[in-house]
Amino acid sequence: MTGKLKGGKSEPMALRLDSSVQYIKGVGPKLGDIFARRGIKTVADLLEFYPRAYEDQRAARNISSLQAGEIVSLKATILSCKAIPLGTSTRKIYDVIVKDNSGQVSCKFFRVPYRGYFDRFQPFKEVRVVGKVLFYKGRIEFHHPEIRDIETDDLPQDAIIPIYTEFDGLTRGKILRIIQGTFSQLEKEDTESFPLWLRKENNLLSHREALYQLHHPNPDLAKEYMDFRSPAHQRIIFEEFFWLELFLASRRSGFKKEKAPLISNEGRKTGQLLLSLPFKLTSAQLRTFEEIKEDLKKGSPMHRMVQGDVGCGKTLVAFLAVACAAESGFQSALMAPTEILAEQHFKNAQNYLNPMGIKVALLSGKTKAAERKQILADLESGDLNFIIGTHALIEDPVKFKNLALVIVDEQHRFGVEQRGVLKEKGQSPHFLIMTATPIPRTLAMTVYGDLDVSVIDEMPPGRSPIQTRVTFESKRALALNFMSDQIKKGRQAYIVYPLVEESEKIDLKDAVTQFEKLKNQFPDISFDLLHGRLKPENKAQIMQNFREGKTQVLVATTVIEVGVDVPNANLMIIEHAERFGLSQLHQLRGRVGRGSAKSFCVLMLGYAVSPEAQERTQFLEQTTDGFKIAEFDLQMRGPGEFMGTKQSGLAGFKLANLIRDVGFLQKARSAAFEILQKDPQLKHLDNQKLREELLKKRGPAVLAGIA
Repeated sequence: MTGKLKGGKSEPMALRLDSSVQYIKGVGPKLGDIFARRGIKTVADLLEFYPRAYEDQRAARNISSLQAGEIVSLKATILSCKAIPLGTSTRKIYDVIVKDNSGQVSCKFFRVPYRGYFDRFQPFKEVRVVGKVLFYKGRIEFHHPEIRDIETDDLPQDAIIPIYTEFDGLTRGKILRIIQGTFSQLEKEDTESFPLWLRKENNLLSHREALYQLHHPNPDLAKEYMDFRSPAHQRIIFEEFFWLELFLASRRSGFKKEKAPLISNEGRKTGQLLLSLPFKLTSAQLRTFEEIKEDLKKGSPMHRMVQGDVGCGKTLVAFLAVACAAESGFQSALMAPTEILAEQHFKNAQNYLNPMGIKVALLSGKTKAAERKQILADLESGDLNFIIGTHALIEDPVKFKNLALVIVDEQHRFGVEQRGVLKEKGQSPHFLIMTATPIPRTLAMTVYGDLDVSVIDEMPPGRSPIQTRVTFESKRALALNFMSDQIKKGRQAYIVYPLVEESEKIDLKDAVTQFEKLKNQFPDISFDLLHGRLKPENKAQIMQNFREGKTQVLVATTVIEVGVDVPNANLMIIEHAERFGLSQLHQLRGRVGRGSAKSFCVLMLGYAVSPEAQERTQFLEQTTDGFKIAEFDLQMRGPGEFMGTKQSGLAGFKLANLIRDVGFLQKARSAAFEILQKDPQLKHLDNQKLREELLKKRGPAVLAGIA
């Protein structure tokens, strides 16, 4: 949309941040649709499509001067492009060798960015190579650098260049011109939501100025831009953390306003349970239980997360809380992500709680109709004290008489809505979250910032240490022979695969095919196969056979990650370990070492494994401390991959990084919680825009905290 000037020239229309992106000069409806498919619908969306990096072409290098660890830009000529096969695998490493007047360097690719990517790298072609210099196997090289043609390199030369993620044929040069041109069309509207005192106290630019500077980098601040530490970066990073922390602070405030059931915790049942144990609780378990007891008698709902490694005794602490609730005449519910885990909890609850007169039941997808009907009736009448189940617990027919305590195991596997449904089945019940996925403090401050946190950082005595070794596909026969030796000694083993069935698209071993091969290779060993596609009754029978020793080796997918407890199993072999996150590998490893026998975990790497993947898995050889592993995993992979991209809050970080920017996170958290402490309803004149923006970003649900 344009206006006419004298001489027939068109003047671009003035834009607001909420204007459609198609009205930007040079965009139009067709390009607007391409942007919209990327989620860029408004001018604000486009200006928040931040550069993923910056290239300082003034610091262009020659090959002979390259130093490991540097991010560089250099002009070079293609010398050769080769595909190197990897053993018997169909996968290949691609090696693009480039040269200039000072020397040559290898650019290795362990995966193909897209079909035909390497066809354009013909000898003698001039290219620009941008990437991080690595020292690998005794020489300098690049891994997965950006290689682009010089003749199509339409970016400004000899300057600090913002680098954007290209999509749907839009080059980074085209994106840069459109974004930089947008600012000349923008109206001078007030887009600032931060009060002046907050900006001054934290030395922050205005929102509008920060947006401008991100896309128009100052050459005098080249290093700050390269390190994401320019004043513009500081403002936007602080802002992204601040809105999440203000939301979490409001949620926490809302919890405290609710009235929860008062649960007495000095009852006979709790004392009986403690006396009946054949062992003493660790000091960490006792400390956590004391923290829970204090919460239960406050009158406002407990929202506490209990973190602890596999086997540290979290579930027993939760059962003690259930005993407290039952003693006070209330019901409890435990929701687990899988039927295997729910059944494991049910068996343990029967052992610990039934002798105390606490009635326990299991509700899952395979519960028979008549039994299900009786369980639902007993819950509604109050005859049942404790229900354990899967997502079946949040189905409509499940009604409680007086639900007071909700326990959620491995909470990151449930959405906020699912937990909310369970909450509505009681009168502001207490929430106890359990996780065996150690969550680094920086991540806990963001994703779980509305929860109190207890850490069980001590293992019960008598646990067998697990010896971990990383090996390669070429040594697979040795690993399987070691498994055979352990079976002959009367032990059991797991072999875990990343896939259920063979895939044409991914060259990975799969559980079904390998199960058949293993049976033929070791006819004297009894194998069974467990994966998520089996019917619940089949899974239950397979697990029962393994627990009873009828099956010697369980071939499985990650369905065994949680809830499997077989003390006689002392060997875990994980195929294609490079495909798993470290915390997931640590969880799988925790399935062994549960008895007195020495236990082992073998991490088998496939072909074409990157140096980064080798470094990650080799870290598991050094420690069994879940929190150290989680911190390392977070640093290596980033928060999105660590938690899963759908985690609340993490998907909203466009620029902030939990590892790099932890200082900003702490400042933003302090500021958000301080503001709500002083002005709980955000009614002060200075905070009106904060209130409006919080409601816009998080919706009416946030009113519970600030109303």
